[in-house]
Amino acid sequence: MRVRLALANSLNVPAVRVLEKMGVQTFLDRLHQLGFEHLTQSAEYYGLGLTLGSGEVSLWELAKAYVTMARQGQPTYIVTRLDSTTQTNKSPYLPTSGVTWQLMTDMLSDRHARATVFGVDSILSLPFSAAVKTGTSSNFRDTWTVGFTTDYTVATWVGNFDGDPMRQVSGVMGAAPLWNRIMLHLHEHQEPASFPPPKGMVQLPICAISGLRPTPDCSSVVQEYFYAQDVGDYERQNNFTKSSEYDEWLARQNQSSMSSDKLKIVSPHQNDVFLLYPDEKTKQRLEFKLAGTPTAPVEWWLNGQKLATNSSDSVFWTLRPGRWTLEAKSGEMSGKVSFQVELASVKPTRRGFSVGYSH
Repeated sequence: MRVRLALANSLNVPAVRVLEKMGVQTFLDRLHQLGFEHLTQSAEYYGLGLTLGSGEVSLWELAKAYVTMARQGQPTYIVTRLDSTTQTNKSPYLPTSGVTWQLMTDMLSDRHARATVFGVDSILSLPFSAAVKTGTSSNFRDTWTVGFTTDYTVATWVGNFDGDPMRQVSGVMGAAPLWNRIMLHLHEHQEPASFPPPKGMVQLPICAISGLRPTPDCSSVVQEYFYAQDVGDYERQNNFTKSSEYDEWLARQNQSSMSSDKLKIVSPHQNDVFLLYPDEKTKQRLEFKLAGTPTAPVEWWLNGQKLATNSSDSVFWTLRPGRWTLEAKSGEMSGKVSFQVELASVKPTRRGFSVGYSH
């Protein structure tokens, strides 16, 4: 799993594994440098769960941290206006190279990198360059979406002010639609500039499965950034060398994409449930996606009705309420999953806005 995909798709296991290698205290010190003042407990108290959000933070702290990322580590004065009170403070400064910040921004703005979990055409995808990350706290009590363009940084929170859990509402379903609308409003009259590529880094093709230089046997090739000093190592890679630890995993990848009689549908999953919001009926779309790339055109069938014939491995469908059985056919191969779409119940919200901390 490449870092780009793990970060963009909010995968927990890679995040925990990275924290285990670098140490909780090191990460906690970094968060303090970023201005997270409410993380007052010890590294032992938080443990490895800190990388998944076990520490309590405020929306304001998240916003300031992302402002620092948007400005590639450079501090800026922030004017706060709550009611009639005006305060001026400075965002934190982190002595990290601009290239590192640029690379992080490139990963978080890569809509194709997050397609596995969120889809390419999700609520996080805007008609201009925007880096964005979602988050969900324990028991669905808080949902977050924070992101930025070259002009604005926007942080949104959705939850209950009394701390009651919500019903299976994740960051992409709760706070993301709000973030999306604010971003579109802010850039209504002028689109932001695109993010610059990581300065001094080189983009080279790699095998999507091995992460190494592609060989003729590689079925999927993607582009990735390399530091200039690592290009020599890349050029010297002749073969796909792997530890025996990955034998079983690699066999599963080949089996899922090359099985002679069955297609593997990776989106949606069996028995998935999706919520359809009344004011988003024409915007919410779901990606039907296969593992691997079939050699023959794919026919998509939904509840016995043919949707499309496509030479690629995915197609988008506008959500409609109901119970659905999706089937994909390619030559003699086929695959089938069932899922459900429900209308979301939207309750009236209180007027006004309150800044609060997670409970």
